[in-house]
Amino acid sequence: MKEDNQLLVITHLSQLLDLVSGIGGFIVPLVLWLTKKDEIFGMDAHGKAILNFRISMFIYILICIPLVLFLGLGILGFITIGIFYLIFPIINAIRVSNNQAPNYPFSIAFLK
Repeated sequence: MKEDNQLLVITHLSQLLDLVSGIGGFIVPLVLWLTKKDEIFGMDAHGKAILNFRISMFIYILICIPLVLFLGLGILGFITIGIFYLIFPIINAIRVSNNQAPNYPFSIAFLK
């Protein structure tokens, strides 16, 4: 296994492709994780953290949809999730470049 922090940073930042393509922010990290998890040191842990975060946020979005009908709580949830989608990939890309473990709060550990 080799160490490649640049690829790990790119994997975290690739989540921002959702801003351009809508679904690329899930597909690109998934493909990078599946193809490089046995080659790059740390890719398995980082890929699982990203995918757990993405799946968790999707579930939270599904919960917010019916909440839109109740005093607009869903809209507040959508705004909060949108901020999380923007901020946490950038924070974790910086953490990776400093050789720190990724930290995605509010993530449910689907992949361990």
